[in-house]
Amino acid sequence: MTVLRIILTLVFILICIALVILVLLQEGKAAGLGSISGAAETYWGKNKGRSMEGTLVKVTKYLAIGFLLLTVILNFTFL
Repeated sequence: MTVLRIILTLVFILICIALVILVLLQEGKAAGLGSISGAAETYWGKNKGRSMEGTLVKVTKYLAIGFLLLTVILNFTFL
């Protein structure tokens, strides 16, 4: 069980580092002055899920779920 805990801890650390990097790579949610004139309804605004920003958001969600699951698993007491 000790080997499994070490492996899960290493995966946990890698997920933590990846989450920090992905959050720093993402753009802010505030659109600035461009939202006043309706510039948010451009091609990139409508197809955000297919862009690099949309991919970063999806990967961040999956890593956050993995982070939470590993947190719960690592806090169980292994016999």
